[in-house]
Amino acid sequence: MMRRSPRPNPRILHGERGQALVEFWAVAFALIPLFLLVPIIAKYQEITHATRMASRYVAFEAMTRNDSQSSWKSPEQLADEVRRRFYGNSAAPIKTNDVAGNFDADRNPFWTDIKGDPLVKDFGDVNVTFGASGGNSHADAFSGASDGEPFNKVMLANASTLGLQARGIYTANVSVQLANLPQGIESIKPFDEIDLSITRHTSLVIDPWSARSPQQMESRFAKLAPVNQVLNSGIDTLLDMAIPIFELGQVQAPKFGRLAPWRDAVPQDRLHPAK
Repeated sequence: MMRRSPRPNPRILHGERGQALVEFWAVAFALIPLFLLVPIIAKYQEITHATRMASRYVAFEAMTRNDSQSSWKSPEQLADEVRRRFYGNSAAPIKTNDVAGNFDADRNPFWTDIKGDPLVKDFGDVNVTFGASGGNSHADAFSGASDGEPFNKVMLANASTLGLQARGIYTANVSVQLANLPQGIESIKPFDEIDLSITRHTSLVIDPWSARSPQQMESRFAKLAPVNQVLNSGIDTLLDMAIPIFELGQVQAPKFGRLAPWRDAVPQDRLHPAK
């Protein structure tokens, strides 16, 4: 004989439905603030990436514009370029000596809070500094390095004798102070009071010890007075007599202390007359 299963109690079913609804809202209240903050966190990440790229820009500018190549770009000019090119409106054209202004046309339209206010309120909140101490000049950017020590221990050919720069590692810093999110909204706490500042650094060796021309290389070599004295003492004459013995065919041995034959010069008959 089959038995019928007992009917579920309507009161129990009603209680289970109520418990599921309470659990759903409890989870929703925990996750909704997180979902609301996802776009803000994405904007923070994009600003962080822009700050990293800006620090690389300053460091690589120092490789091409420094006192051993030509002249430094002023810190003020670098700061203006960084603000305009990395924190401004990416659709705006880049112009010489252009400075970003604190109005919507120059701002990045994506970097706003939930009320539409800019996260970078003032372009003056973007700063360029140098070195571990955060100095204001290029001289502050250098920190000592030991890479050149083996070379500098050579008595006849060290960096100081050749007039080479050996200042160490150059570090560029870029930082930006972000505005807090609007207060009075429970779901975005504590981002309404964290005073978030983002800083990124890039370090390079900007003194490559490469010569701009064969003439500069010859000039550096001429500074090796002890070597020149040895070559001028008559040993160079003996070398000139001994080297041809070891030359084979059309291969010519190098002339010690004489760099002129190795200049990368174009013969006059190969040059086109200027029009």
